[in-house]
Amino acid sequence: MNLDLITVKELYKTYSSSGKKVEVLKGIDLSVKKGETVAVVGASGAGKSTLMNIMGALDKPTSGAVLYGGEPVFVKDDKKLAAFRNSSVGFVFQFHHLLPEFTAAENVMLPALIGGASFEEARTRAETLLKEVGLGARLNHKPGELSGGEQQRTAIVRALMQNPGVVLADEPTGNLDTKTGEEVFDILIGLNRDKGTTMIIVTHNERLAGRLGRILRMADGRIVEG
Repeated sequence: MNLDLITVKELYKTYSSSGKKVEVLKGIDLSVKKGETVAVVGASGAGKSTLMNIMGALDKPTSGAVLYGGEPVFVKDDKKLAAFRNSSVGFVFQFHHLLPEFTAAENVMLPALIGGASFEEARTRAETLLKEVGLGARLNHKPGELSGGEQQRTAIVRALMQNPGVVLADEPTGNLDTKTGEEVFDILIGLNRDKGTTMIIVTHNERLAGRLGRILRMADGRIVEG
């Protein structure tokens, strides 16, 4: 039996806007097992991205808890939270957020360098991973010299540099054409199959969501199915 990798308990998130309080998450309970692939779907404003940001410790909840491997995340101070994000969670966003002045290999190396790896170690791993996703000939190209699909593949590889337990992908195909989006999704599913990487993917694409092991549907800050 797979163990729960991530557990979310009674999660609430409230923002203040123009003097009014806006409840974005309204008591989310959720568990994701190690090695699972999970799609998160729902209309814009349902709270999907907020949930992902909190699960990845990019944002903090108003109340509630997130446990990773049974250990509470938000008892950590900011320095330890940053280390947790760098070592345990890989992020892929709709817009790749690559640094334009760095090559593909240099962008991918950054998490390892931040984590304390040597330049040689980081470079070797970056090159290996980029070659695995068909970018061996693009190592020294900057983002502006890469296609949209190549940029997103680079972002996926960057997310894998620290061997994270989970990859959180927020609309990773939303900025790509259908064919390229399929290719990016194939890579994510392949990583789960080949490496056992847990995947939680926000997507508006129902067909792509159906390729994952479980679908969570969100509406009005709550999980209503899954």
